[in-house]
Amino acid sequence: MTDLLKFITCGSVDDGKSTLIGHILYDSKLIYADQAQALLLDSQIGSRGGEIDYSLLLDGLMAEREQGITIDVAYRYFTTEKRSFIAADAPGHEQYTRNMAVGASFADLAIILIDATRGVLRQTRRHARICSMMGIRSFLFAVNKMDLANYSEESFESIKSDVDALKRELNLQSAALMPLSATAGDNVTTPSVNMPWYSGPTLLEFLEEVETAEIRDSGLGFAMPIQRVCRPDASFRGFQGQVESGSAACGDTLTVLPSMEKAKVKALYLGECMVPEIFAGQPATIQLDRELDASKGCVLAKDASLKSQKRFAATLLWMDDAVLALGREYWVKVGTKLLPAKVESIEYKIDVNTGDHLPANVLEKNEIALCRIEASENLVVDLFRNSRSLGSLILIDRLSHATSACGVIEEIGGGRLEGVVFDDGKIRVETNLFDLFLFNPLSGTIERVRPEPSVYRLGDELPLKGRGYAYPGDFDAESEKDSIRIRNSRFAGFGPHESSVPLLSRHGLGVSENGLDPFEMYRSIIYSA
Repeated sequence: MTDLLKFITCGSVDDGKSTLIGHILYDSKLIYADQAQALLLDSQIGSRGGEIDYSLLLDGLMAEREQGITIDVAYRYFTTEKRSFIAADAPGHEQYTRNMAVGASFADLAIILIDATRGVLRQTRRHARICSMMGIRSFLFAVNKMDLANYSEESFESIKSDVDALKRELNLQSAALMPLSATAGDNVTTPSVNMPWYSGPTLLEFLEEVETAEIRDSGLGFAMPIQRVCRPDASFRGFQGQVESGSAACGDTLTVLPSMEKAKVKALYLGECMVPEIFAGQPATIQLDRELDASKGCVLAKDASLKSQKRFAATLLWMDDAVLALGREYWVKVGTKLLPAKVESIEYKIDVNTGDHLPANVLEKNEIALCRIEASENLVVDLFRNSRSLGSLILIDRLSHATSACGVIEEIGGGRLEGVVFDDGKIRVETNLFDLFLFNPLSGTIERVRPEPSVYRLGDELPLKGRGYAYPGDFDAESEKDSIRIRNSRFAGFGPHESSVPLLSRHGLGVSENGLDPFEMYRSIIYSA
């Protein structure tokens, strides 16, 4: 059992999340005397007719006290004789779901509250799904307000069947169920005399004894994303960051990803102290035995199964008021790396009630979907089930700098993102020539639709006329090195551009000596109803 437990309380509106934590603090005498006196006075003007309103210990914003709801995530730190705790009280309102997601990203355990008089609701399911998506592997479903349900075992069993179905749907491996009353105190810190049919632990006993299951970063080797390059003077160059997995010792050979350059560890530091070895969770400085091209966003690794890739599929929780615009550029942040990226497709949207996969062209606030993303260049990533740090990401709006989405990486490379590839046996080049651009009137955006993956080899005939584009039989298309040569509607290999044929950009626009030629447009935007 670890000495520190980080947990979050979440669920639907008015399920009693703040009241529950407040009651634990009050009953356990984990607040100061002046706080207890202030609580008694504030409760006199509250909504409980003068009875103690334990939620006031958590709802600190004026707007929260006025409305009787939680808006922001409230963190409370407390300690019992057996354990230390960090509790995050998350808002239940749907419009504050993104606040709840932030709180879930730090927690080891999720307490999902359910109102005994209302059962499992849509927001309950959404919060459970988000907690699972954020890497929480241990759950407690607390059936609250049992006093309002007359402490009925039948009501509890009815809710238990719905929770069991939710556990199967989300594949929850560690999930307990408990009846309680946060207001009356039943099963919070002392066993309830009103529910003799329940023989399990109280909530506080459960929290003091629970062993949490969590994602362990990789575990297959050493990995440290570089946060900063330290250069106090010309004689010292150290790479600083937090060790996410494994360990490294002086003399070890490390690889810099994504460049794949190698060097040996010359010295290791924790703060100003030189140490022989560093371990996961430690903020460290690594000095190598030679100069390398490494900076913030690169990863120092040893025996780690990390990949350098610019295409991946991720489950996203959309947090922006504006809808997701396919083809629009965002900033993607994985680990310490920040790069421009585009959401190229929405594979499916997830129904939070049923878990069904639904087709979707747009993604609205608080919706969850599997999306395919392409970054501007390779970055170091891992699957979320292997690495919590290098398998999670956020998308940032490039204009407002607001966080648009958070997500977890489910697949690296592959899928439809491979697009159309030209291969002459020695070189493989991907192109966007056959992408389809659709104007979506629902979102007011232009969306890119990529064709099914296909590879064209020397002599293969190309589909040069299609919906949204029409190319001549002979042209050259720009690529990273030599141009892609198309002759008589067939792939003729790579080489320098020949002035006798038109030159197109990799997006299908004409190119002149002065750049893009607006009069040579070989593609169009199609209206999508």
